[in-house]
Order: sequence, then structure tokens, then C-alpha cells
Amino acid sequence: MTDELIPDITLVDNTSQRLPCVLVLDGSASMANSKADTDPIRELNAGLKVLEEELKNDDVASQRVQLLVIRLGDDDNVEVKLDWTDAMDFSAPTIQANGRTPLGSAVRLALQKIEEQKAEYKAHGVSYNRPWIFVITDGMPTDLDWEAAAAECRQAEEDNRLTIFAIGTSDADFEALGKFSVRKPVRLEGLKFKELFVWLSRSASSASMEAPDENLQIQMPSDAGWGDIVS
Repeated sequence: MTDELIPDITLVDNTSQRLPCVLVLDGSASMANSKADTDPIRELNAGLKVLEEELKNDDVASQRVQLLVIRLGDDDNVEVKLDWTDAMDFSAPTIQANGRTPLGSAVRLALQKIEEQKAEYKAHGVSYNRPWIFVITDGMPTDLDWEAAAAECRQAEEDNRLTIFAIGTSDADFEALGKFSVRKPVRLEGLKFKELFVWLSRSASSASMEAPDENLQIQMPSDAGWGDIVS
């Protein structure tokens, strides 16, 4: 029996409307090379644990939000650390810091996985909200064709196929990061990954209750206390 004939049991058992959310996380070496007292990669992993708790404690989000986690790093490699999982079953993966920053390859994989999951939803008669991609990095892309990948992201966003949130720590290349989304990038204040993921969880919960064709007015990062929009 081929994989195509095996049904997605998650979508069979839970037919709730879904909000697919991809986390594209920087696992490059620089995430562990901060001169500050607090290690960025440690704070990122602690934030993912907070996200797990927040989503599981939200009755709506736990059933409706689906997550996929992509790590970028090593020798310009990307990997799916966690494939599509309902929030109720989400277990925060551990992101390791090593290698470079192939951001273009990572977002291309995110775009591919979203389109594949949309097809799964349609095959199972499951409605879904516009997908979200969160790109979180501390540097600049190192793969050669990242600008073409960034243009693909912007086009997908302009076509209303998804929404992209580009977030960088203080050392990120915000000019480059801004090319991945029609939205302006956000500078993370300090290393407030926990606050960021609390905001993500609550925003996703609210968005998952909207009709599939509705756009949610999301709380500004500055109002939530974790970041500022880069003009």
C-alpha cells in the first residue's frame, strides 16, 4: 500500500477548521554565539515550551491550530523538525545551533509543505484559515538564491494564499528580512521569545475562530511588549 492511500487519521478524527502555522527557525551557529549573558538558542527553545503550554491550555487553539517546525542551519541544510501536528499533540522540538543560514531554502520548504497540507484539508473536507509562516532569524540569508525565494513568498502573500511574519533579533539583516513579506519585519526586543510565542498562541487562537475568508486584526508586537516594527 502506498502512502497516498493511507488516510490522515488526525483529519479524520478531528474535522475542526484548521489554522496551519509554520515556524521557520534559525538554528545557525550564531544563535549560540551571543556575547550577552543570555543564550539566544536557549531562549528560543524555552519559548517553544511556552508555546506548547499556551496552545494546549487553549480549548479552541488546541483543536484548530496545526503546526509544522522547520529548522535551518548546518551546511546550508533545512529540515522538518516536526511535521504537521495539532496543537493538542504538539511537543516542542529542541533547536540546535550549528552552521549557516539557508533562509531561502527554508521558506521554499515552508511554501511546499503548506500547499501539500491544503490538499490534505480539501481531500478530507476540512476548512482552513489562511496559513501563517513565522520566520525567526538572527542574521542574514546565506544561500545564493534567497532573493528569488523571498519573491516567491511575497507573491504568495499578495495572492492571499498565506501570511508571513518576518522577525529578527537585534543583529538580523532587516533589509533582507523585509523582502520575505509585504509586512514590515519586526525586531525582537532583547530575547523575548517567550513573550513572542505567547502572542503567537493567542493570535492563532483568535484567528482560528474566524471564517476561512476573513482577515484578523492582530495585536501589534509593540502593544504585546515583545518587539517593534522596523520602518
